[in-house]
Amino acid sequence: MTVTIVMVSFHLVGFVSSIHAVMSTRTSQGAIAWAVSLNTFPYIAVPAYWILGRSRFQGYVTARRAGDRKIQHLVEKAAGRSARLRAEGVETGALRAAEALAEIPTLQGNTLELLIDGEATFASIFEGIEAARSYLLVQFFIVKDDELGRALKARLIARAREGVRVHFLYDEVGSHDLPRSYVEELREAGVEMFDFHTRKGPRNRFQINFRNHRKVVVVDGHTAWIGGHNVGEAYLGKGPLGLWRDTHLRIEGPAALAVQLSFVEDWHWATSSVLDLDWTPRLFAENGADVLVIPTGPADTLETAGLMFVQAINSARERIWISSPYFVPDQAVMAALHLAGLRGVDVRILIPNEPDHLLVYLSAFSYFAEARSTGVRFYRYQRGFLHEKVMLIDRSVASVGTANFDNRSFRLNFEITAFVADRSFAAEVERMFVDDFAASHEVQASLYEDRPFWFKLAVSMARLSAPVQ
Repeated sequence: MTVTIVMVSFHLVGFVSSIHAVMSTRTSQGAIAWAVSLNTFPYIAVPAYWILGRSRFQGYVTARRAGDRKIQHLVEKAAGRSARLRAEGVETGALRAAEALAEIPTLQGNTLELLIDGEATFASIFEGIEAARSYLLVQFFIVKDDELGRALKARLIARAREGVRVHFLYDEVGSHDLPRSYVEELREAGVEMFDFHTRKGPRNRFQINFRNHRKVVVVDGHTAWIGGHNVGEAYLGKGPLGLWRDTHLRIEGPAALAVQLSFVEDWHWATSSVLDLDWTPRLFAENGADVLVIPTGPADTLETAGLMFVQAINSARERIWISSPYFVPDQAVMAALHLAGLRGVDVRILIPNEPDHLLVYLSAFSYFAEARSTGVRFYRYQRGFLHEKVMLIDRSVASVGTANFDNRSFRLNFEITAFVADRSFAAEVERMFVDDFAASHEVQASLYEDRPFWFKLAVSMARLSAPVQ
């Protein structure tokens, strides 16, 4: 009798869950897959759905989208003070749709530094930490208690003891092995350190599929860093994957306020408090770069990250070069890439040669043969593990951020990307890409076509798993 009740209960919950999936899953393929599995195999599918299946982050208070008054006041203050610095030039025309998605304007007058690989990135970040006078905002997906992690900790403790306010966020899943002693030592020195707390609230108790993948540092509201590096020796090329190819961006100027706003929203979710920060825009260069900062995540009304990339691809007229460690795009993004190639755009995708994620590595093979007839070209980086998330559009726009070309970044992760409309910066990114292509091998369609049946089957199965990778 008890077994029968349990079985019937599972089927009832599976049926109700399938209705929820049909009503809320963002893609038709995902909705069909969940609906069928929840009704057919509820004993497995029901717990899997409520842990992995949701694509919206319930309860995350984002002022621009949920109307929280305390944060909305800051948004209005920052927007009002930055209005005179809004970029209106021709170069930002491709970013107008992205502006509407971000609900943040492109801001002029920024000075930029492209930071290639870990040594340059953390030397710049540590210099910024030393220069802080009022406050520091620090956020990383992964924080390791190794030599680099301890170097960061020592600097933050020193600044906190000198009276600088330090606020530190980390993702509890990405930093799952961070010792409690690391956090406690920082807190004892006066650093306010919290995990992002994705499971906060009764509706999120068992939800572990969302990640805060942002890597952000802000100094005094006028200088910010975003990019691919986390905190760990591996990001300096001292891990099992050897040389770690990554890119970060230092922004000094009004656009740092948009990075600060992203942090404040995350902080408000994690702590239910609003930070008292400086919202005065600083113009560091009269003829500086135009920068649009776009935070994206599963709390967005629209699929901001995916739409952001589709818009960027569709805007390309001459070239679009993309570097991403995880390339498992959805149908809309891949269609945009194919159409760009067909209209004569130079489309190049740079991905790692050495995998750190087997399913993602296998999935990428399925795109090689597809792309051959449309002119999309793939390159595999040979010198080490490629982890940067960079894009170059024509000769005027480039982006650096945290978002990969996969479902997780499009729909499940909190990410942040900076689009830069500046020809000199785009030229610098071009030189970086040229160096990376020189260290890469172009992928031929035969790399997939000549493989045995079992390998092609593994590739197809891996691609089916893309929604949860």
